[in-house]
Amino acid sequence: MLLEDQLCFALYAAQRALTSRYRPLLEEINLTYPQYLVMLVLWERGALPIKTLGTLLQLDYGTLTPLLKRLQANGLIRRERQVDDERSVQITLTEEGVELRERARAVPAAIARAADLSDRETREAKAVLERLTANVSAH
Repeated sequence: MLLEDQLCFALYAAQRALTSRYRPLLEEINLTYPQYLVMLVLWERGALPIKTLGTLLQLDYGTLTPLLKRLQANGLIRRERQVDDERSVQITLTEEGVELRERARAVPAAIARAADLSDRETREAKAVLERLTANVSAH
């Protein structure tokens, strides 16, 4: 029952360290870490319904909605009800949201330098974390 033997603490400490390293980088582009994750998905996939965005980010509607409202208030996204299904809200990037991608391009490289892992170590760590998430979620 030692703290240092607990996987949960190692994950917690790593997550806090990583998020802390992201903070100053994201402040430069006026995003929080959760907002950055939303923008990453939209930059990659384009316009999406809120439901799909929540699924991809593993966030519930109640957590996602305030993030989207703030991004909309900052002029980075639009939320639009679908004509064919008014229950569905589509999230699209504004021109400013699209342009922000260029300013955000330096973030992954800065994080990679801070992590100081080889490409192989990064791939292996990511694979283990994805498997851990899938295994724990299945139970």
